[in-house]
Amino acid sequence: MNLGAHMSIAGGVHLALARGVEHTCSVVQVFVKNQMQWKAPPLTDDHIRAFKRAKRETGIRKVIAHNTYLINLASPVERLWKKSIDGMLLELERCEALGINGLVAHPGSHVGSGEEAGLRRIAGALDIIHGSTAGYRTRILLETTAGQGTNLGYRFEHLRSIIDQVKEPSRLGVCIDTCHIFAAGYDIRKELAYRSTMDEFKRIVGLRRIKAFHLNDSKREFGSRVDRHEHIGRGRIGLAGFAALMNDTRFHEVPMTLETPKEDDMDRKNLKKLRSLLKS
Repeated sequence: MNLGAHMSIAGGVHLALARGVEHTCSVVQVFVKNQMQWKAPPLTDDHIRAFKRAKRETGIRKVIAHNTYLINLASPVERLWKKSIDGMLLELERCEALGINGLVAHPGSHVGSGEEAGLRRIAGALDIIHGSTAGYRTRILLETTAGQGTNLGYRFEHLRSIIDQVKEPSRLGVCIDTCHIFAAGYDIRKELAYRSTMDEFKRIVGLRRIKAFHLNDSKREFGSRVDRHEHIGRGRIGLAGFAALMNDTRFHEVPMTLETPKEDDMDRKNLKKLRSLLKS
């Protein structure tokens, strides 16, 4: 299986791969720039060569990226909406240069304009982005959310709506975050509940759209719509839910990364726990 964690790019994005090896990752997720700033210094040929060399040397061939938290493609404020589009274009350019095929993105927050208006805004932004990146291999992966505040993406129907509205739906995938869907009211605590939730996703969105998973337990209760990540097996989802996912052979080739708190070598411990759930 392709199991790993989000890794720091401090000192250079290529160093995230060496950190991944240290934590027993076979896949890593990275930011491709400072996640709290809009701009970034350009990637040089040396940066790109160092990253591609690190992929060869570490054996970590599957890398996904996560966009910065400043971006809001659903914003009703024109200036921020356009700035968010420019931000996504910058990140897609960097992913394409590095050979990263998936950029995970929270759909956005409607900030009071309403869900339907927000979903239209996201689709319009994606059309502009796709129109400016013809031929790119990097695909935007819409992430499921917990539904906190006015965030969109907490219902599978939101993702379906965005996909249906864009002009190039084949360029969109989905990243399922286990904590987020649980907090949003999709039960995955037991095998039967997990199967039911995945059947619902299959019916509404389609399993072929799933290109990544975030593996996080939840500090908060089922349906809370509060996004608080917990270590595997220590939260409200529990080990049975993760065992169901780990043993679902439909997703064994899909990259799965932790976004759990960085403390006490917990990435290594969480990955060991996940691997222990695999049936031989």
